Amino acid sequence: MKAKKLLDSFNYAFDGIIYTLKTQRNMKIHFVIAIFVLFFSIFLNLSKVEILVLFITISLVIVTEMINTSIEATIDLITDKYHELAKIAKNVAAGAVLVSAINSIIIAYIIFFDKLSKVSVIFIHKVKSMPIHITFISLIIVIFIVIGIKAQFNEGTALKGGMPSGHAAISFSIFIAVVFLSQDILIITLTFILAVLVVQSRIEAEIHSIKQVLAGALLGGLITLLIFQFIYL
Repeated sequence: MKAKKLLDSFNYAFDGIIYTLKTQRNMKIHFVIAIFVLFFSIFLNLSKVEILVLFITISLVIVTEMINTSIEATIDLITDKYHELAKIAKNVAAGAVLVSAINSIIIAYIIFFDKLSKVSVIFIHKVKSMPIHITFISLIIVIFIVIGIKAQFNEGTALKGGMPSGHAAISFSIFIAVVFLSQDILIITLTFILAVLVVQSRIEAEIHSIKQVLAGALLGGLITLLIFQFIYL
């Protein structure tokens, strides 16, 4: 029962993310920019501290946008009439989003500007030494895209049901990463079996249809494959 309540809590939280993504134009923009920034950060030889700052900055923008949406929904629930205090509350919340967005631009400038002129050299000599960063960022990109697609289809929840299967996407994203990172065929085979078992369990539990898990598996696998293939060209 406690496990179910915990899962429900996660589902409610993801529902909030999906609602904001589906209804707020700015949230869609934030998500798209976050995906592009995370993808291109792979090629810029960022330090662990820079990657940490990057994730904190992205999270801050998304969190403030969600808080802004929450405040607007609360005010609209209380009253549909104009009130000066309601205006102030909404403007202050929007101002918080603006501050976080400006902060993200400044952080991006500080982190990326000096590195952009050296992209080709970094791409050839440095990226291949960062498999952990590449794998982690690939998973985050897959998760972001899955949430975005779920928001458009509006089926199921973030952790249960809907198109595509997030579990299938993540499991096959990990499988493809292992294919590139491991030279051991046994490890690759075992990882593939685990990915298939994840997919099978979602179908067996009637959480997803075959179409949904196939879509998730292809999505996660192809995104990770493209990222790694692009790097190891």
